[in-house]
Amino acid sequence: MPTSPQPPGRRKHPSWRIWTLGLGAVVLALAGTTVAVQSASARQPSHHNRTPHSRPHTSSTPTASATATTTAGPTAAPTATATTATASPTTTTSPAAATPGTTTAPVADVCARTSSATAEVKVTDVKLPTTVKGYGGESDTEVLPVAIASTPGGTSWLAWVGTDEKVHLGQLNCDDQLVGTPVTYDGFDLQDVQADSSGGVLLITRKGDCGTGPLCGGESSPCNTMHMIRFDTTGQQVWDQQVTNLTDSRKGYSDGARFVWWYQHHGRLAYDGTNYAAYFGVAITVKNGNCVDIHEGDRMQVVNASTGNLVSGRGFEVGCSHAWTSRIVYAPAKKDFVTVCATDNDCRIAQPNPYRTVAASTCDGTLFGGDLVLADTGYWTAWSQGGTAKLSHFTTGAADKTVQPGASTQHPHLVKYGADRMLLSWGSGSSTQAQILNRSTGAAIGSPLTLAVKDHNYTAFKEYEDGSVAYPAEGSTTSSVKVARVMPMS
Repeated sequence: MPTSPQPPGRRKHPSWRIWTLGLGAVVLALAGTTVAVQSASARQPSHHNRTPHSRPHTSSTPTASATATTTAGPTAAPTATATTATASPTTTTSPAAATPGTTTAPVADVCARTSSATAEVKVTDVKLPTTVKGYGGESDTEVLPVAIASTPGGTSWLAWVGTDEKVHLGQLNCDDQLVGTPVTYDGFDLQDVQADSSGGVLLITRKGDCGTGPLCGGESSPCNTMHMIRFDTTGQQVWDQQVTNLTDSRKGYSDGARFVWWYQHHGRLAYDGTNYAAYFGVAITVKNGNCVDIHEGDRMQVVNASTGNLVSGRGFEVGCSHAWTSRIVYAPAKKDFVTVCATDNDCRIAQPNPYRTVAASTCDGTLFGGDLVLADTGYWTAWSQGGTAKLSHFTTGAADKTVQPGASTQHPHLVKYGADRMLLSWGSGSSTQAQILNRSTGAAIGSPLTLAVKDHNYTAFKEYEDGSVAYPAEGSTTSSVKVARVMPMS
């Protein structure tokens, strides 16, 4: 019997491991490691607090921009090998940008934010020209409403999902105020945005096609596609690369398909100066006799920032299974991307492909990953167990140090803060609490901070070259977003 998944809802029922499986539940061996996978015929137990995805299944054909593939063809089972396909991106004439040519000239500011001996918090309410999709229940099935990215000069790109089911992208100046007119992209869910001197990349989800199946059991799920969208310094699309693998001939219910469904689909981006990597939750279709089972894991794909082509020999098809809170960072010393996941494979925080345990845990429904940042040497990852935040330091595999910073939360956030510090944050009622920590030892620096913004389970702080960090949060109205910035420390 495969290990039951730990769907990351807020469940406290002691019998969370009870999971009703169909005949199609299987255990796959990935690179010599036994990995539990979930059949599509599985039924969520009644104590599972998440509701099915509110967006109905669509049988429409994916758009032309969703035709790039990341595998050479369907496979009988998920593999943990690096991707070797080289796919061309869609052209700049793709209809992904719904309002091309409407932005003003790019922000040319080089921000000079003043540092002080103590951390100061600045909150700016940014008025937007569209309404923002509500936060919902903040479960892994909900749409991520907003994300922010820092530019080399210290300005920002702000992305948000509107109630029009589109992704909007705008520029913020040094005062965190919107300038110009945002660009609108086709996509009903937002995962992340990152920036560089030539523009940046969005990671967004679009509607795809499940096909006919048939499933071995269970109900139909949406079969969506994940895309990296390269934009220039005015926000206009340069290329569009699908990082799932649906095509006109490979639908979601085709053997070997990798797609995005309602369950654990969030992802993050990282940049190495040449390539962008996307790491996200993925659905895995496996043939089982005359029908298919749908399983869940994670996937990492690397795309060249200039060409938009998938980079041969980088990334992996499936890393952790089941997986949630997939996190990624680029490590200059290693000259590679480093990833961690929360997984019910031995119930742990792990490095995938191959599995290496970072922090052991238990499958009681309260295990969640936080964020991943560079330490002086190695890495820090935030995670939680039983509603208590923990910070584990590791280089390769098992953590050599774990500290408890005294935060009561299921969803800790962590970000690099200046040259030798990091900032841990967590929700506290209608506000957000934060603690500055030493990035070498994990020791607390000063007293906790209070940020007058609402926390979100899956939204990320971003670091800026001037030493500040910023967090996008729910605005004062449905047509605004609050940017909470912790100013630089001297």
